[in-house]
Amino acid sequence: MRVSVLILVALVALGGAGIAQAGGVIDRVKKEGVVHCGGMEQPGLAMTGDAGKVTGLNVDLCRAIAVAVLGPDGRADFHTYGFVSDETSMFNHDLVRDGTDEVAFLTGSQVFDAKLAGKLVPGPTVFYDSTNVIVPANFPGDRFKDLAGAKVCFVIGSSAHRAMEAQLDAQKIDFQRFKFSEYGEMEDAYNVQHCQAMVDEVTALAQLRLEPGINHLVSKILPEPLSVFPIMAFTGTEDGQWAALVAWTLHSVIRSEIPETPWLAGGVAAIPVVAPELGLEAGWQQRVIAAVGTYGDIFRRNLGTDSPFKLDRGVNAQAADGGLFLAPYSE
Repeated sequence: MRVSVLILVALVALGGAGIAQAGGVIDRVKKEGVVHCGGMEQPGLAMTGDAGKVTGLNVDLCRAIAVAVLGPDGRADFHTYGFVSDETSMFNHDLVRDGTDEVAFLTGSQVFDAKLAGKLVPGPTVFYDSTNVIVPANFPGDRFKDLAGAKVCFVIGSSAHRAMEAQLDAQKIDFQRFKFSEYGEMEDAYNVQHCQAMVDEVTALAQLRLEPGINHLVSKILPEPLSVFPIMAFTGTEDGQWAALVAWTLHSVIRSEIPETPWLAGGVAAIPVVAPELGLEAGWQQRVIAAVGTYGDIFRRNLGTDSPFKLDRGVNAQAADGGLFLAPYSE
């Protein structure tokens, strides 16, 4: 992740008075008629368009939570966090709003760097981000070990750099290191093939693959992840009922794509949550899935085959299909 000296924006606001007043979040959300969510600006997960509209997988999941608590017409307000490189600034004041987000989609590093571990409850994982390698489409190989002897670009000190070095050590290979301190410079160097490969987060590589540069470079992302880290739905520590509602909603969306078999319940029938104390009456899960689709639907339209990024499910597949997702269900 691009954390190094970059400071997470707007998360400082999450650690302030807003979270301290998190008791009764369900009542507050119902009164306001909207669920407020936030997450990092990231391809396929939360992207701000030309008209200022934010779209992506995390945005759709925020909408799912809004439908769960507010009904089919429930509104979701999603805004993106950013980074600033000025080490003297704690956050970008332009992105700090009055109040707080009820749900924040973050990685562990982002929470730790913002010193929010005592303020936030980690909820379900919504996306497994990964560090991968991008190479030209005609590169003769599709495994990390095939890079032996090649010239590889990376940002020094980044988590991608650390993942790269760990894999080099584990696989007992080596290649020519071409280090950068700025992501833009690294991407330019790759696009003109000063280096034969580049290491970064998979969503950033998927975005780069859409921008072939002046030489019209066609690229592919090697399927082997060098590291994997979860993006989770965090809620405030003071309201367990709200944390439970968010968790059950997201688990239901994740589990909903599992097909039913003669021996195992599938879809939301496998996670029969009825919790009147949370406002989750019978039929609420079917209402959510009707509004946003299953996790597979959400992934496909934001990151997969129906999106510009064309990413495979990979580690974001269900455990039964070789991925990492496994929501609780009735055995």
